[in-house]
Amino acid sequence: MIAVSEPSFVERSAPPRALLIFGASVFLVSVPVFFEAPLVRSLPLLSLLLTSVWIWASISLSAKPQTKHWGELLTGFTWTWLAGSLYWGWMRWEPTLHLPIEAIGLPIALWGLRKNWCKLGNFFYLGSLFGTAVTDFYFYLTDLIPYWRKLMQVEPDAVQPIFQQALMQMYTPAGIFWVISLAALLLSVGILSLRARTPHWVAFGGAVLSTILVDSLFWVAATLA
Repeated sequence: MIAVSEPSFVERSAPPRALLIFGASVFLVSVPVFFEAPLVRSLPLLSLLLTSVWIWASISLSAKPQTKHWGELLTGFTWTWLAGSLYWGWMRWEPTLHLPIEAIGLPIALWGLRKNWCKLGNFFYLGSLFGTAVTDFYFYLTDLIPYWRKLMQVEPDAVQPIFQQALMQMYTPAGIFWVISLAALLLSVGILSLRARTPHWVAFGGAVLSTILVDSLFWVAATLA
């Protein structure tokens, strides 16, 4: 007789639990960005050291069956926080390093999926990384990289002219075409992931769809600057 293993606690999650996972994924992508961004510019070492707090919290939560799924999500978030601290703290002047640094947890995430370890967290991290890659791709396609470099080299009170120049670049026919196309890609991938109805795909879809929210908020901030 072939033994069939029972689905894990996470994979038996009811729809309300999946909804909570979606909400947590959206929160862990969008809200911390606006907390980490100012922190990492003024106190990059503190931001980096906070990674150890997230590691401790993720291990503690993962050790208990009733909170294991939250611990796994926090593990995926830890990789995004670590990457953000490293890049925006010390390497933000070079845009080409952004995606390689953001992918710092990719080998472990892929290894974890192969070993069926931390599935929820790995999918969340991969969804966040996918959204980041699409956003960076837009910057390359619309030639916004020079403006990125300039923004990282000036004082906050001198960013408005650079923002205005970047917005003019975005409002060209090519810029509008690519923002619509890539937003449609993110929306399609996110919705298809949610339709799978399994918690790890819900986490992936939540992270992907959050990219649209974060990018939209940054666009509004640039417009109002």
